[in-house]
Amino acid sequence: MIEPSASRFVTAPDGLKLHVRAYGPRTAAAMPVVCLPGLARTAADFDTLAAALAGDPERPRYVLAMDYRGRGQSEYDRRPANYSFTVELADMLAVLSALEVPPAVLIGTSRGGILSMLLAAVRPTAMRGVVLNDIGPVIETRGLVRIKSYVGRLPEPKDYEDGAEILRRLFAAQFPKLTADDWLTFARRTFQERNGRLLPNYDAKLAKSLQGIDLERPLPALWNEFDALARLPLMVVRGANSDVLSAATVAAMQARRPDIEAVEVADQGHTPLLTEPGIIRRIGAFVARCESESRH
Repeated sequence: MIEPSASRFVTAPDGLKLHVRAYGPRTAAAMPVVCLPGLARTAADFDTLAAALAGDPERPRYVLAMDYRGRGQSEYDRRPANYSFTVELADMLAVLSALEVPPAVLIGTSRGGILSMLLAAVRPTAMRGVVLNDIGPVIETRGLVRIKSYVGRLPEPKDYEDGAEILRRLFAAQFPKLTADDWLTFARRTFQERNGRLLPNYDAKLAKSLQGIDLERPLPALWNEFDALARLPLMVVRGANSDVLSAATVAAMQARRPDIEAVEVADQGHTPLLTEPGIIRRIGAFVARCESESRH
């Protein structure tokens, strides 16, 4: 059963309006789930997964998916410097507080996974488990350079079909098995109609947050932030074609956390879409385990 979503709006600490998609009954007894998208992505990426978790016939859940500032239906910031982890973490805390979200399982895609690790460092009591979707403590610079090459620089499509073709040309090497319908769905989640034009679903000034990325300067590793998750159940999902999370980093994570549940998604890159029944079942079972362990 597809559970319809409802929009919620929360005021950030600096007054900016933030948008959150809510799925399922607010009063659901089951542990809630909070979904955090990638850098230039939106809450809509979680529609299929969130609807499945919220509409589970045995254990319906309240699921929230967040649009960061400058993305989706959240307000754009006049100061692009605020598209930062520090500000977005404060925004996330404001959302959890305003919507009175009990301790939840976080599903963090890429940037959302980094925010999950940062939240574990500052507010571990807000969490009962974490799914890191194609992100880890070591972030491959070449993948970030690839992302930098298109964020804020996408051509303007004539229509959604043209948008689908633009995205297919960009990402087909990472997602070789997607169908024409899949690319069209991807386009509808990437572009939005504004004043008769199809524009990216994010503030183009977001590109400024990537200015410092350079192949010659790898990012510092986030092992301390990863270690903040030590007391929480942890799952890592990696796209087999990912150029952001390497198989070697997943192995290093497993060496540090032998209890980590690791899943590799075939024929997908950065980031796995989390829309196939198999991965939805795995995530659903992981969330249920987090709930069971939190009772003991």
